[in-house]
Amino acid sequence: MTQKKIKVLVVDDSMLIRQLLTQILDADPGIEVVASACDPYEAREKIKIHHPDVLTLDVEMPKMDGITFLKNLMRLRPMPVVMISTLTEKGAAITLQALETGAVDYLAKPKVGDERGWENYQSVIVEKVKGAATANVGRAVTEKKSPLSGSPEKLHGSKVDLIAIGASTGGTEAIKEVVSRLPRQVPPIVVTQHIPPVFSTSYAKRLNQTVALEVSEVDKSGIELLPEHVYIAPGDQHLTVKKRGNTFVTQLLDTELVNRHKPAVDVLFQSVLEAAGARTIGVLLTGMGADGAKGLKALRDGGAYTIAQDEASSVVWGMPGAAVRLEAADDIVALPKIPERLLRKVYANKK
Repeated sequence: MTQKKIKVLVVDDSMLIRQLLTQILDADPGIEVVASACDPYEAREKIKIHHPDVLTLDVEMPKMDGITFLKNLMRLRPMPVVMISTLTEKGAAITLQALETGAVDYLAKPKVGDERGWENYQSVIVEKVKGAATANVGRAVTEKKSPLSGSPEKLHGSKVDLIAIGASTGGTEAIKEVVSRLPRQVPPIVVTQHIPPVFSTSYAKRLNQTVALEVSEVDKSGIELLPEHVYIAPGDQHLTVKKRGNTFVTQLLDTELVNRHKPAVDVLFQSVLEAAGARTIGVLLTGMGADGAKGLKALRDGGAYTIAQDEASSVVWGMPGAAVRLEAADDIVALPKIPERLLRKVYANKK
């Protein structure tokens, strides 16, 4: 039986980019570009005609900007959208807004003439489109709630020294939902999200403006990890944690890709296990692939408490699903309930 191809509509005001994306996607036997459009108005008509499974959408569009079009699309005809963005601060800000609006994933525009990175770019965009086709676009959106109440006294006597979180596709919003519910009285939180360098900087700044905790991108090794803080891995280096005396500090590694990623969740989880052992909570959120699953398993085997996000609340249940299959999670938890579960463990009198 022949497998049904994923139908894609490419939307971009640049004819060259439309041609390049069409060429890449059509080369995969599981994908068919059914049409392309140069602006949102043309895209709207072609959606009605071709009923695509996935849309690739330029962030900056003529006649109607990508965000306005995306808002209308998610209201009238929700579907998986992969944003095509420029690797600039402005492009990052708009893309993060698009993810808040409902886009599944994002990718930088292809660099014309960059033959060295061309092969990798082709495989990444094919992977992202295929992942988007399976995404849970209709997942329940929870109402914004106030942070849960904290306890300085209980934190002082907590058996938890660190919370480590890993995520990929859909993770920028999932991480925000978790940390926005946490009070200031929590141990240091270290986060690896698959994200490019410029985007990681913008994301940390954006998150810091919306949550009670202090959020920053890790920009150097040797930073002491403090309670009430969230530390985001930079988009081009692995974030690890080392123990120094009675404290924990960051260490950045500009080494090879792990699980095709840098930063990689497995690298963070393994370092946290070595630094803090059982006095850790590991959390694996929505994401494509399997990065973090083995690391979460190692944490659990080492006595740490581990959580995997459940399938119903995940945009893509690749990473947490892989962890569940490895029996790496103590608990499989819906996204809205993860903050409460974290606090229950942090403030527990005994493990």
